[in-house]
Amino acid sequence: MEAATRDQIERTLAANRVVLFMKGSKVFPQCGFSARVVDILKRTGTPFVDVNVLADAALREGIKEFGSWPTIPQLYVDGKLIGGCDIVTDLFESGELEKVLAPPSA
Repeated sequence: MEAATRDQIERTLAANRVVLFMKGSKVFPQCGFSARVVDILKRTGTPFVDVNVLADAALREGIKEFGSWPTIPQLYVDGKLIGGCDIVTDLFESGELEKVLAPPSA
């Protein structure tokens, strides 16, 4: 992965608590898995930043390498990879996702 791509990912994660690397945007998801995670995040009421990996081929491949995760979407909370669509769906259905997304207590 190019240093510039790694730097871009790290800056995005450092500047935003909840980040979804996805195909398309939260307004216009361009794959069913990305749309599912966007819907779940909206249902939890969690503010999040969306990053469209379709707009940048280096980023699309770089995020897979960065998190050692082969698929997109990828949800990060507090700089840590939570997972893709299946994991986020399972966490949501079990009620665990709200705990993951809850702001850290002071």
